[in-house]
Amino acid sequence: MILTMNTTNCYRGDAAVYETLSRLNIPFDYHEHPPVPTVEEAAKYWAGIEAAHCKNLFFRNHKGNRHYLVVFDHRQSLNIRDLELRLKQGKLSFASPERMRRYLGLEPGSVSPFGLIHDVQNHVHLFMDKNLEKAHHISFHPNLNTASLVIALPHFTRYLEDVGNSYEFIELYD
Repeated sequence: MILTMNTTNCYRGDAAVYETLSRLNIPFDYHEHPPVPTVEEAAKYWAGIEAAHCKNLFFRNHKGNRHYLVVFDHRQSLNIRDLELRLKQGKLSFASPERMRRYLGLEPGSVSPFGLIHDVQNHVHLFMDKNLEKAHHISFHPNLNTASLVIALPHFTRYLEDVGNSYEFIELYD
């Protein structure tokens, strides 16, 4: 589905997400659901949706001067100590809600790569699970946890190029 500026008001989520996808001519499928602050809760509403559903975690380094969004398949779990070794960014901890608002314009429970739209200084680095490169479609919240958007992976990559944040696909788990 490609939106025009006049139709963005009928979708839940951040209008900037829909405006960006429309400007880039990126089609998507839209799915409404009740508020789901965790992927475990969201999974109940994914029946029949053909996409890689993702878990999105927002971290900071020990000094607090670098921030990372880590995206991986929702069926996987990550050990933070193992993640530190794989990312080679030193000691990591979850970023505070205040940092999430400052850098991504998001509230806890709604973390999404679409929040990079609000990171105008491209401060946040995105680490994507290498296994997601095999997905045809990928699913994220539109910066609000009451809907999910499904877009083709090449379109998502085009979105990432447009927002300008650094990103890389890496092996996050064995």
